[in-house]
Amino acid sequence: MCANVFGVLKSLFAKPFDGGKRMEHGGAQQQQHHHPTEQPPQPHHPQHPAMARLYEVQKEVAALGPQVCTFSGLQHDRDYKRLERELTRLLMEVDGVESEGKAELQGARKRAAQEVEGLLRYLEENASHPSRQAIERLSEEARRLVEERVVAPQRQGGVAEIGDELVDALQELVLKLTQVKTEGRVPLRKARYRALTRLCAVQDVLEGRTQRQTPSLPLSGDTHRAVHRINQVMEKVSVARGQLVALLMGLSGRDSCTHLSRILTEMQVELDALDVSGNTAVRNYRKQVVEEINGLLKHLDLEVEGDDTRRYDLAQNESIRAIEAVRAHVSHLRDGVLRHCGAADPRPCGAADLGLRPKAELQGLLTHLDQVDTARNPCIREARRRAVVEVQAVVTFLDLREALARRAPGPAEPPAHRAVWLVLGSLSDLQAQVLGFDGKRADRSYMVLEELLTKQLLTLDAVDPQGHEATKGARKQAVKFAQNILNYLDMKTDEWEY
Repeated sequence: MCANVFGVLKSLFAKPFDGGKRMEHGGAQQQQHHHPTEQPPQPHHPQHPAMARLYEVQKEVAALGPQVCTFSGLQHDRDYKRLERELTRLLMEVDGVESEGKAELQGARKRAAQEVEGLLRYLEENASHPSRQAIERLSEEARRLVEERVVAPQRQGGVAEIGDELVDALQELVLKLTQVKTEGRVPLRKARYRALTRLCAVQDVLEGRTQRQTPSLPLSGDTHRAVHRINQVMEKVSVARGQLVALLMGLSGRDSCTHLSRILTEMQVELDALDVSGNTAVRNYRKQVVEEINGLLKHLDLEVEGDDTRRYDLAQNESIRAIEAVRAHVSHLRDGVLRHCGAADPRPCGAADLGLRPKAELQGLLTHLDQVDTARNPCIREARRRAVVEVQAVVTFLDLREALARRAPGPAEPPAHRAVWLVLGSLSDLQAQVLGFDGKRADRSYMVLEELLTKQLLTLDAVDPQGHEATKGARKQAVKFAQNILNYLDMKTDEWEY
């Protein structure tokens, strides 16, 4: 959209005003090359007052354009109101230019008005876009959750209870945020990335605290004269952790990242000045406290997170490229597996056919994905997770096919056990169709697959193990397998984008 908005800027007043130079994206001018002996053309200065004023408007629009195209806030934000006010002023100035019936002036005024109106429209569309509203709702839900469970108890002098329930709730919100569609719009990508980075940082801080809730530290003050000071710093770190969470979630009041960074740095200086030589236990204790401080400091750069396009615009990101290369390889392997083990083939394929070689390659791809650097970027993390799921889906398909090929039921096999294996055979055929599915949720083929998988789950629910532990375990695994296929089908069709 912004490329279209600036399209008019490339030609707006180009000939009348700047000697043939044309405006580039963001207001930069394309350089002209001349022969060394030639004199560069002199700029043409507009003579007519109306043209001069329109030229000044053009320059102001060019300056405001990049700000509009990267604004990621809401309509009640101060920057939104400032941009809206400036653009409205420019539009009124354009309307006030007298064309005096001259076609050149009329065309220039019309183009200027269209440019300003286009920016106003783009500003409003992004700030009120349904995806932007969804990002704000999820962010507000996260703020309420963190305020209730973490910030409010600490402000009241108590201790926040941070358990798996809170961590899981935050993780669910992270997943919902990653699934918000941005349509490739820079403002929406920025807003989603900004919300995700803060929420993931809060997760990291809280999970780190959960892991350290029962430490062997602090040490007794009798151990060393420096221990008392380290314990005092440890108490300050605990307070700073709560302040950081509040900052990240916009619940900080008058605090700022700069202020908290200065406090944490002062703690580090104080710890460095302590003499703990000759006592390994105290030195290790101080080291752990310093590491906790460093763990908090690494999140304080989020005050301006998202302003760097290289962070939220991932099309050229090296990690994303590595993930996409793995996905392309998985697709190639999957196609080969399906050609040999498709649902139309009534004979199950086993390891002797092609199970070993593709599985070895797939396991290697999992190792490669584990090594991809996500750089604390939640979108890259989600892209990697989805690639891992794609690899695991093919691996589980091969595993089940091999199990079906090796199966040799005896005459004493319970009927319920046999029924579970019949369902697994049907699930294997359905999984082959899911692996090869390349459509949308509105497609009839999607609804048919979903219905058939649900029927298999109902069939498993009707199986009575009759106290047979092996059958009970097999049915449990079959249910989990069917649910995983359904989840994978949903993942393939949720139109996620990074």
